[in-house]
Amino acid sequence: MADPATAPHSGGVLVIDDSGDRKDGKATAHIGRQWLGRLGKTDNGIVTVTTCWADENLSYPLHAVPYSPAHHLPKGKSDPGFRTKLQIAAEPARTAKAAGVVFRAVAADCAYGDQDGFRRQLASAGLPFVMVLKPSHGTWAYGKDAYTPVDAARALTWTDPEHPGDWTAVERTFRDGHTETWWAADARLGWWGPDGNVRLIVATTDPATLPPQATWYLATDLPRPDGPREADSPEPAAGLHEVVRIYGIRHWIEQSYKQVKGELGWADFQVRSDTAIRRHQTLVSAYK
Repeated sequence: MADPATAPHSGGVLVIDDSGDRKDGKATAHIGRQWLGRLGKTDNGIVTVTTCWADENLSYPLHAVPYSPAHHLPKGKSDPGFRTKLQIAAEPARTAKAAGVVFRAVAADCAYGDQDGFRRQLASAGLPFVMVLKPSHGTWAYGKDAYTPVDAARALTWTDPEHPGDWTAVERTFRDGHTETWWAADARLGWWGPDGNVRLIVATTDPATLPPQATWYLATDLPRPDGPREADSPEPAAGLHEVVRIYGIRHWIEQSYKQVKGELGWADFQVRSDTAIRRHQTLVSAYK
C-alpha cells in the first residue's frame, strides 16, 4: 500500500468521520446513550472519531479515537478530560500533518462542516478544508441577501446546459468507473463568496431544481484560481472541479469504510476497558 506521507500533494484527502455502533450495558468504557449516525438515531452505543487518508485508488486508516460521554468522567462536561467529538477530530488532523502525511484538504460531513468553531480550528492549524453544509445552514443578512445555502444557489443564473449562466460543467468519476456530468458554481452567502476567506460552492446534477439527494453545499477555504487570495495563500488554488473531486472522495470512502469495518467486526468486541477497545480498533484498521 502506498505511503500517504509520500503521496502527491494534489491527490490525497484527509477524511474525518465518526462511527457510531450500538452496544449494550453501562460498564464498558465510552458506552452511553448518544446519537449514532450509522443507525440514524439516539441509542446506547459507542462513537469513535476516525481519520483516513484517501484518493481515488486507495484508502489508509490513520487514527481512531473513542468519544467518552460526560457521565464517564467524575465532573461530567466540566471535567478537564472531557472533549467533544469536534475537539477530538481536530487533534488527529493536526497529528497527521505533524507526522508528515500529505493531503490536499480535510473533508468532512455537515456534522463538522456546520460548526464555525471547528472550521476555525482547522484554519488556525493550517489545515485547508472542504466540508458540506446543511441546506438550511443560515447566516443573517438584510433584505434580499441570501441567508441559506439554498437561497444562495437559487440566486445563481441558469437557463439550460447550452446557456449555463453562473454554472460550470464538472465531470465526476465514481468508484465503479462510470462518470456523470454535474454542475458547480461559486455562490455568495453573507460574507462568504468567491474571494472571501470561506467560499460557498454548490454542486448539483440539476441547477434548475437542486435535488436534495444530488446537491452539495460545500464550504472551503481553498482560494479560487486567479483570485486575489491566490498569491498569498499557502495552499494552491482549487477550481470548481477539484473542490467537487475532494468532497466526492469523502462521500464514497465513507460508504466503503463502513462496509469494510462491518466485515472485519469493528463493533464486535467483547472487552470493556479503553485500552482493549483501542487495540481491537487498531487491529481492524490494520487489516483494512
